[in-house]
Amino acid sequence: MSSSINLRSIVEKHQQGSNKKTAMHWTGTFNEYLELVKKNPKLARNSYQRMYDMIMEAGTEEYVDFKKHVIRYKFFDDKQNNGKDAIFGLDVQLMKFVNILKAASLGYGTEKRVILLHGPVGSAKSSICRVLKKGLEDYSRTDTGALFTFEWVIEDSKIQHLLGKDVKTFHSPMNEEPLWLIPDDMRQAVADEINRSQDGDYRVKITGELCPPSRFIFKGLMDYYEGDLMKVLNHVRVKRMFISEADRVGIGTFQPKDEKNQDSTELTGDINYRKIAEYGSDSDPRAFNFDGEFNVANRGMIEFVEVLKLDVAFLYDLLGASQEHRIKPKKFAQTYIDEVIIGHTNEPEYRRLQDNEFMEALRDRTVKVDVPYITRLKQEVNIYKKDFNSQKLRGISIAPHTIEMAAMWAILTRLEKPKKANLTRLQKLKLYNGKTLANYTEDNVKELRKETLREGLDGISPRYIQDKLSNALVMAQQMNKGSVNPFMVMNELESGLKHHSLISDEERKQEYRELLSVVKQEYEEIIKGEVQRAISADEGALQRLCANYIDNVKAYTQKEKVRNQFTGQDDDPDERLMRAIEEKIEIPESRKDDFRREIMNYIGALSLDGKKFNYKMNERLHKALELKLFEDQKDSIKLTSLVSSVTDKDTQEKIEIVKSRLIKDFGYDEISATDVLHYVASIFARGDVKNK
Repeated sequence: MSSSINLRSIVEKHQQGSNKKTAMHWTGTFNEYLELVKKNPKLARNSYQRMYDMIMEAGTEEYVDFKKHVIRYKFFDDKQNNGKDAIFGLDVQLMKFVNILKAASLGYGTEKRVILLHGPVGSAKSSICRVLKKGLEDYSRTDTGALFTFEWVIEDSKIQHLLGKDVKTFHSPMNEEPLWLIPDDMRQAVADEINRSQDGDYRVKITGELCPPSRFIFKGLMDYYEGDLMKVLNHVRVKRMFISEADRVGIGTFQPKDEKNQDSTELTGDINYRKIAEYGSDSDPRAFNFDGEFNVANRGMIEFVEVLKLDVAFLYDLLGASQEHRIKPKKFAQTYIDEVIIGHTNEPEYRRLQDNEFMEALRDRTVKVDVPYITRLKQEVNIYKKDFNSQKLRGISIAPHTIEMAAMWAILTRLEKPKKANLTRLQKLKLYNGKTLANYTEDNVKELRKETLREGLDGISPRYIQDKLSNALVMAQQMNKGSVNPFMVMNELESGLKHHSLISDEERKQEYRELLSVVKQEYEEIIKGEVQRAISADEGALQRLCANYIDNVKAYTQKEKVRNQFTGQDDDPDERLMRAIEEKIEIPESRKDDFRREIMNYIGALSLDGKKFNYKMNERLHKALELKLFEDQKDSIKLTSLVSSVTDKDTQEKIEIVKSRLIKDFGYDEISATDVLHYVASIFARGDVKNK
């Protein structure tokens, strides 16, 4: 019987640290808040400054990608949320996004624009917004990200009517910055006082305006106290606020609906008809719900999902909100807002914007950030490993290269055909992934990227790959397979093309099928290589073969004889052995002397430094030795006997050794190692038939 849960101990442990708890729920007078701002002016940052600082505080890394200097922002790793919405492979695009935020935080003009994330479906536009929204929520709970708002408190019955019947406290409906209570003609003097003797670059600048209800109460109190601002501010209680999408504080999200049901009040708020009788007028600000998405997003950010599907009436609201930082609630004057406006849209909608001359004003007030599909294999693989890994999967495994092959196909569909006739799409993929190919430099790769027009804007989306990986896992569980391999996933990918909702062009479907064949061939080469290395992974045998080869090469280059260890005779260098190894890495007869001298020069240079040569130091020689040893051992292991039912004990023992190497060195499990050995055996069996 399990023991009961001690909830009290969990709660007490969670609530430890009373000082921090007190700071998190700070309340105070307006004067006390001014003192806080004097000590830390960044409490009064605007939304763009806060978002930019939030990203920068998470840290950065710098690297060079094909001679391009790139900054990677660690914030988008989404560590606060265990990487759930981590963004991969978009460092260049996120760099542009952060630069826009930086310019906006400095007041260079981009704060008056809608940031438009543009890209194909499933390219991480929504994920970027989710990371930002979650980040703002978490940041508002830290000391460096703290922000404050206020509420009106009136105990005096003579003026209590300003807040409403039987209302003693009235919270600022748009969570305004307390400094906005300072009248315009005093703001510069207050800002100068705060900024005096401050360290650092940041300086307070008071720019916002009160919303209609706060303005109404402020004016009523000023009239009552005959212009005595200090008495008015005594009715202000400043309190710390926390951004929360769920509570509709500091984050707004708007998603277009059916045009007949859309109403602009969803953005700017609406009249509270139940309160009209209480206040006597529908133009009384206390009889209005300032709960539109623009209102609730004040001090944070608003996300427009599929922004270009908005009705024209909504777009007018969006234009004013971006350019003037003002919205127009029904029956009220323009109302100030402080929020980052981010919209995202896909390809067809953006093309429609470009073709529509009536949308010129919107085009002029947007800064576009392209969010394409990933074109680098290792980054694409990271997307799927986030969801398909041993921690999340129970009772079933994924064979090595399964996710990699699915990702490879996805990227091949996104790449444009190279204009160079001698370069395949697969080679292009490998170049983009950082692999070096003969006759291709970093400058060549830069040129390949520049000559493309729509690379990364078309092709298969990550969602399709995720769906098919899920299908393959479920099928394997139903069939009690225990392991999902690349062929199972590739079959799912191919069969799904018949009913793919976004691809109706039969020619394109056929092209994608052909690319799947390319991936299958590549997979066969990979597993053949792994089985070959597993068979030839005998360290002692490799060292002996290498020593034999080096002895013969040394004798050949120095025109000497080689001592035969069995007969004791001095023989000529074994040309047959040397060529058998060199041919494995395609060194022609005409180049053999150069290659042998190159090896001896390298060994000599190492010797001068007091170092000893090891075959692993030379990748080409290492590969050649492995292939030669594999050729020598293949027949003794009788790998092809796996495809028949007859296997002798000695062969079975050798096969078990190979299988254990696949498990230890290449990450296979028992099931997938057996599957790969059987499949590679069938390839060699077909090869034997062909040879006959």
